[in-house]
Amino acid sequence: MTATILTPDTTPPEAFTDAKAAVARLQELYTQSVSFLSEHFSRSSTEGQPPARIRAFYPEIRFTTSSFAVADSRLSFGHVSQPGTYAATITRPDLFAFYLEKQMELLIEHHDVPVVIGASDTPMPVHFAVAGDPNVSVPQEGAMAFTLRDVFDVPDLATTNDAIVNGEGFTYPDGAAPLAPFTAQRVDYSLARLAHYTATSPDHFQNHILFTNYQFYVEEFEAYARKMLADPESGYTSFVSTGNVEITEPDAAIAVPPKLPQMPTYHLKRKHGGGITLVNIGVGPSNAKTATDHIAVLRPHAWLMVGHCAGLRNSQRLGDFVLAHAYLREDKVLDDDLPLWVPIPPLAEIQVALENAVAEVTKLEGYELKRIMRTGTVASLDNRNWELRDQTGPVQRLSQSRAVALDMESATIAANGFRFRVPYGTLLCVSDKPLHGELKLPGMASDFYKTQVAAHLMIGIRAMEGLREMPLARIHSRKLRSFEETAFL
Repeated sequence: MTATILTPDTTPPEAFTDAKAAVARLQELYTQSVSFLSEHFSRSSTEGQPPARIRAFYPEIRFTTSSFAVADSRLSFGHVSQPGTYAATITRPDLFAFYLEKQMELLIEHHDVPVVIGASDTPMPVHFAVAGDPNVSVPQEGAMAFTLRDVFDVPDLATTNDAIVNGEGFTYPDGAAPLAPFTAQRVDYSLARLAHYTATSPDHFQNHILFTNYQFYVEEFEAYARKMLADPESGYTSFVSTGNVEITEPDAAIAVPPKLPQMPTYHLKRKHGGGITLVNIGVGPSNAKTATDHIAVLRPHAWLMVGHCAGLRNSQRLGDFVLAHAYLREDKVLDDDLPLWVPIPPLAEIQVALENAVAEVTKLEGYELKRIMRTGTVASLDNRNWELRDQTGPVQRLSQSRAVALDMESATIAANGFRFRVPYGTLLCVSDKPLHGELKLPGMASDFYKTQVAAHLMIGIRAMEGLREMPLARIHSRKLRSFEETAFL
């Protein structure tokens, strides 16, 4: 074991009342730590084990107030509820610059107290420090001539968890309460996972996320993106395909990668992340949880599920829409994080945006809209072939829950939205009716169904564009906040 610790020379903590300057200091400290670790790691790869332990730290935001004064009670974020010291370790301040600036501006404005920027006591794992350098990779334990963890810090589950968002009483080692919903290590872990699962950089993700389980929507999304790039007034600036292929011209070619990732992802970009990201999560609640677990650290403004489902009512037709206002959670993947007794309520802002979008795209409204759309409970199961079991039990539960549709992902996405304080919603398209003899088989699609599928994604896009125009304080309402919440969104 090495006896001494070598760390970079850092400037002492400094108070800021200018949020932009505070972000600049965070960037300076972060870059210093990353450069220090990357340089020493590269050197050790060629020269062997260093004579000292190499350690650098994440930067942090620290905030202290002694006042019990209550900020505007209508606000769901941007303030703390009681006196104390609050802190947040920060990673990738370049990626989160706009977010951090806005959050600190609110904190300073509401409490009239500066934020303090300095180095934290949380070591930065070498894996995350070199993640941005394509020429450097950290080998598996045992591949180097020395034991990696004897020299460098590695990811630590003590600070790579969801203790803050799960309300488990997380505090930093010095007793400071959390200022943000995720620690720097938790964010770094998810950024790495996102790049792996989606084959696109986290830098491309937008604030409005559409999830689907149907590949056809990818083709429709690209067609819409090209149309928007051809319109200088649209506000959209580029389209990013799987593999980080980015185009700015509507007729530009996109090479299809030889191997698609587990969750192909596409981004129609706009200034300050105001565009739309589409994630094809495939089938199953595990994928839905994985995607939302990691996208949550980007603090999106909303995410919606626009997938296919089984219609459970005889009055439904293939191609009808289902707007979820409740969820029967039998997906099982979130039971330990969010018990089944926790209600997952519909969010009025999302519901109205989706219903308005359906009316706009289909040209139907009011009572006529009921011909093609039902509002009701969506059941999400973890068994894709549930139809092959004895139907007595499942059908009774579905009937008692007033379910009108069944899938495998929607309840997971909504529940994780509730857990992570990300506004959520679901609009599904009926693709089969297994209880009524209409199974998902080739050749069963009607012209009505094909027309509705083509319109479905556009409805999701229109809903997101409507939500984009709403004030953040309205979308991120108090409905998703618990007794003690972080000041940062």
